[in-house]
Amino acid sequence: MKKNHGSRSLGLLACTSLAMAATAAHAQGAAAASDDPGVRIERLQQQLTEQNRQIETLRQAVADQEARHRELQRALGQEPRAVAGRAEGARTPDADSASDTSQRPVRVGTAPRQDTQPPAVAPLFDQPGILTPKGKYSLEPSVQYSYSSSNRVALVGYTIIPALLIGLVDVREVKRSTFTGALTTRYGLSNRLELEAKLPYVYRSDATISRELGGGSATDRVFNSSGRAMGDVELAARYQLNDGGANKPYLIGSMRFKSRTGKDPFEVVTDCITRCEGSETTGLPLDLPTGSGFYSLQPGLTWLFPSDPAVFFGGVSYTYNFKRSDVSRLVRGGERELIGTIEPGGIFGINFGMGLALNDKSTFSMGVDLNSVGRTRRNGTPLESSVRTQLASLLLGYSYRYSDKTNFNVTVGAGLTRDTPDLTIGLRIPISF
Repeated sequence: MKKNHGSRSLGLLACTSLAMAATAAHAQGAAAASDDPGVRIERLQQQLTEQNRQIETLRQAVADQEARHRELQRALGQEPRAVAGRAEGARTPDADSASDTSQRPVRVGTAPRQDTQPPAVAPLFDQPGILTPKGKYSLEPSVQYSYSSSNRVALVGYTIIPALLIGLVDVREVKRSTFTGALTTRYGLSNRLELEAKLPYVYRSDATISRELGGGSATDRVFNSSGRAMGDVELAARYQLNDGGANKPYLIGSMRFKSRTGKDPFEVVTDCITRCEGSETTGLPLDLPTGSGFYSLQPGLTWLFPSDPAVFFGGVSYTYNFKRSDVSRLVRGGERELIGTIEPGGIFGINFGMGLALNDKSTFSMGVDLNSVGRTRRNGTPLESSVRTQLASLLLGYSYRYSDKTNFNVTVGAGLTRDTPDLTIGLRIPISF
């Protein structure tokens, strides 16, 4: 708009200059034709009057253009600025006043509020960094696939010397695939407080390959089992503790509660005829559970530190699992095997990473997730077969902003320890309303 305005003003000036030049040439020709000084002076006065009239017309046209330009700026919500369309050397008192006004700071409306929301990064962990604005809500459908494999060697017997084993050697290889589809909804009670609910659906498939090396068998035995059902529903709340900035981190506290709405591990039928202890069966569940079987509570703290062009982030958490009393598992024939009081170990978690904006729509993140799982206790005593387990994963994430309300987030994880899933792939599509 400003460019068109300047072009029109220059066009008017050019037309006026040509008209003045033509008038001057005509005057010179008329003066040469007549030597009477009085006639020449009269014609010069007429020419001067005509030129003043043209200049006044040009000023009025420029003033009309400036008025329309300022009106358009106000309609667009922009601050009116002085239009640089006047020719140098032809400044008027009004033009000088407008120039002086444009040089002075002018306050229009209210200053924009400083953005106190954490920067957006490609999400890697379960705890997101961006909170839902007040009165808004979002839906996040997601799907995740994980694959893990492990080998186990069981020695049943006794040794005479370290090189000689009398008994049975059982070698097992377990391959496990898990698909988890979930629908997560979040609602912003305020610009600092957000509530979340997550409803998962789990499908699991396990394949156990075993061979009794000391029992005279030369073939592998494969034991397949699967399970599909609703998972454990989760509820969470997150609160932004401070106003971060260029040199200050954003701190977000969270509290997550996990129910045990999924299929209980103690409710599925186990491959045991009467009891699993001392039997010759596998002792594995015939139908896989989809829940943990325990209530848990997880407080956590997430931080984000912007450092242009990157954003550093991380978090710490602790998961407390509530114990269960009078636990028994179901075996074949509908009988129950009493286990007692079970208390899973707590989980200390820490994660950290870095996010980088590739352009105005794409971000890339990478991070490490570490978890230390404590020993499980039975009737107040740690199980002999239970040890502290270390889990570690390397995660890569990519986020693409499809629109102002929809994002696509892809995460790929690789296990760094034997107890961690070998591969994890996840897709999230948060949609805001």
